[in-house]
Amino acid sequence: MDLLPKEYLARSPLLIVLSGPSGVGKDAVLTGLRQIKRPYHFTVTATTRPQRANERDGVDYFFYTPDAFMAMKDRGEFLESAHVYGHWYGVPRSQVRDALSKGLDVFIKIDVQGAATIKSLAPQAVFVFLAASTLEELERRLRQRKTEREVDMERRIKTAQEEMARLPMFDYVVTNDNGRLDHAVATIEAILQAERCRVPPRVARV
Repeated sequence: MDLLPKEYLARSPLLIVLSGPSGVGKDAVLTGLRQIKRPYHFTVTATTRPQRANERDGVDYFFYTPDAFMAMKDRGEFLESAHVYGHWYGVPRSQVRDALSKGLDVFIKIDVQGAATIKSLAPQAVFVFLAASTLEELERRLRQRKTEREVDMERRIKTAQEEMARLPMFDYVVTNDNGRLDHAVATIEAILQAERCRVPPRVARV
């Protein structure tokens, strides 16, 4: 006879929301998690912003025209959508639901504004804030990308400062120190291991 109740023996998959300032390294951390080869699903965000040279449609983002994106938004196809830095971003609802129904832990990469929306829709999700060690380090990474004009750079730095004020909304804060990406990835893995032992267990619903 099992000693534990059924809900503890067959736990629901986790919904993990990874957020943080632009340039903090969210994509790099997710790439590191992919390399671990765990049964995770990484949600691909839809966007109207132009595709960068190193990006693949359907892998890094789904790239849509503004008209196509708004049509999807009007049909309620996004779990969350927001207008950020002049472009629309949205989390496809079907991706999340399908993966959870298959028993996969699901990662959503999203800005802090979007994380707040998902918090209201799915408070049982695991919310992780990825931070740089210092604001100066974050600015250095943004400049290293060479994808922003100076006016956009200043706006992103100001936004990062405002986003730090939203830390109490998150369950965990993980620092992505320069040169220690593997440590950030390992820390998130440890968080998920701890969450799987949580009492009572989280039940992901969207």
